Amino acid sequence: MSKILELREKRAKAWEAAKAFLDTKRGNNGLLSAEDTATYEKMEKDVVDLGKEIERLERQAAIDTELNKPTSTPLTNKPNGNPDGEEKKGRASDLYRKTFWNAMRRKNFFDVNNALQVGTDSEGGYLVPDEFERTLVEALEGENFFRTIATVINTSSGDRKIPVVASKGEASWIDEEGAFPESDDAFGQVSISAYKVATMLKVSDELLNDSAFNLEAYISKEFGRRIGAKEEEAFFVGDGAGKPTGIFNASGGAAEGTTTSTANITFNDVMDLFYAVKSPYRKKAVWVLNDTTVKALRKLKDNNGNYIWQPSVQEGQPDMILNRPYHTSAYVPEVAAGAKVMAFGDFSYYWIADRQGRSFKRLNELFAANGQVGFLASQRVDGKLILPEAVKAMTMKTSAGA
Repeated sequence: MSKILELREKRAKAWEAAKAFLDTKRGNNGLLSAEDTATYEKMEKDVVDLGKEIERLERQAAIDTELNKPTSTPLTNKPNGNPDGEEKKGRASDLYRKTFWNAMRRKNFFDVNNALQVGTDSEGGYLVPDEFERTLVEALEGENFFRTIATVINTSSGDRKIPVVASKGEASWIDEEGAFPESDDAFGQVSISAYKVATMLKVSDELLNDSAFNLEAYISKEFGRRIGAKEEEAFFVGDGAGKPTGIFNASGGAAEGTTTSTANITFNDVMDLFYAVKSPYRKKAVWVLNDTTVKALRKLKDNNGNYIWQPSVQEGQPDMILNRPYHTSAYVPEVAAGAKVMAFGDFSYYWIADRQGRSFKRLNELFAANGQVGFLASQRVDGKLILPEAVKAMTMKTSAGA
């Protein structure tokens, strides 16, 4: 039995024990005593900690799988063809990639500049080579899960118009030889722009000139961590002013699904949000919420007495809320009066537009006195929910008297 499967079964048993404890210790008012609350909190923490360990092991397994891939590819070239296989061209070429990183390490490196067909070093940087650009996207996805559930497009201009069907026509019953009624579709348009997010990092001369230092991996990791975090924050709570419009923004975000009837989330509130999303969108729908909100939902039962939060016992299968997977983010608002605290729907209708090409520049002189070299990294991106009815949000009750 694999370690991951063993931990999943252990977590499932721990959760069953926690549920049983809740059921037996609740008083007539439905609440726990202070002592029982402390005991339950510890039991729930064990469930959460096991879940985090499972995630760590799954990431480790994914890395092991990647590292165990063959280091060479089979020969696929035709007889009398290039013995090294098909030659890459342009920014995907090995020559371009080598020259790019040589330029990043050593400013005054001009030996092979004339051999390049794309990019120059006249302003301190090259366009990112194709291989590295894919590495950056992978780093961003690692830091920002939202990209895995949204639709990501590439655009070559700063502004892109997306046609949207605002309302659809419908058929009508008519009498024999009756006139056919007109019912046209109405079309709207959503404009996606390209906002700039940037960061700067510094590398010491010693590390930069050390051949054992993997500059590419370092920059990829830092770029992914910093830009990914800012992206995720904007995709959730961005106000559209110089940044993407977030799912929880009052204007341009998810449509209102339900408002809680009390200061706490109840099972009926979750069901109201679930069914506020039309059936076609529910087929691919997921939940998005904060970890603290998940903690509150773990105590909720459906009308049949079953807890609505369900831990996964199968490898590769996510935990569920009402049989639909969920994702958590620290940027989703926590439970508070008047706040939008969770969203449910088909997030593929949130479009992320990447402006093609990430920009890197090297700063030689600015930090020379400290023995460091600076690197500027930037990306142009925008994001919008193009069909508000596909994703609905839950809003907490404003106040006790509201």
